[in-house]
Amino acid sequence: MDIRTTANPLIRWAGRVLGTVNARHPWNHDDHFHPWVLSALPGPTARVLDVGCGRGELLAALAGIAGEVDGIDADQEMAYLAATRFRDVPHVRVRRRTLAEHAALPELAESYDAITMIASLHHMPLDAALSEARQLLRPGGRLLVVTLTTPVGAADQAWDVVNALTNPLIGLVKHPQPVREPGPERPQPVRDPAWSIAELREQAAAQLPGAMIRRREGFRVTLRWQKPGRGR
Repeated sequence: MDIRTTANPLIRWAGRVLGTVNARHPWNHDDHFHPWVLSALPGPTARVLDVGCGRGELLAALAGIAGEVDGIDADQEMAYLAATRFRDVPHVRVRRRTLAEHAALPELAESYDAITMIASLHHMPLDAALSEARQLLRPGGRLLVVTLTTPVGAADQAWDVVNALTNPLIGLVKHPQPVREPGPERPQPVRDPAWSIAELREQAAAQLPGAMIRRREGFRVTLRWQKPGRGR
């Protein structure tokens, strides 16, 4: 049930309270999953690709672990900001490019030990993006995804309610001091997801056999998959 449109005055009041707490105690849902990504990287990680790198927050963390770090973003401003940030870091390269354009370069086939996507997969056609990521991974390489999905069933709706209730509590823990004024940063491009977790599981079963998909906090879903090694 959408608390913004329901006629129930109690639920509408609860929605306003939760919205106020969220605004005063915000937390970055994408940065929250950086530890999960970093802990799931294969070791050693010689080369990693971050798809939809934004301003480069995850790139900065990956730069301290991987030998080579590539970041791509389809948004011109985001790519420029990230490229400027790392212009003096020789092993980090940022390009304004879509995943499809990146995967079309023959020299990049099977060239990455890991590919990361945080809040970017739902900006792309699902089947094509999974196929392109598989193509770019070396045998034994890992795909690590944090994404949004659209709720379509009772289980999805229930999980959204749980997230709506826990989201401000996580914000209070992560950001106990209330925010008085929003920061000046230009927000990253956003898009509503067009597919559900069931559709993600279906596509992953077809293209990424053995992928582990889990519902997570912050309205997110994670996907972890390791490409089979040669001869398997």
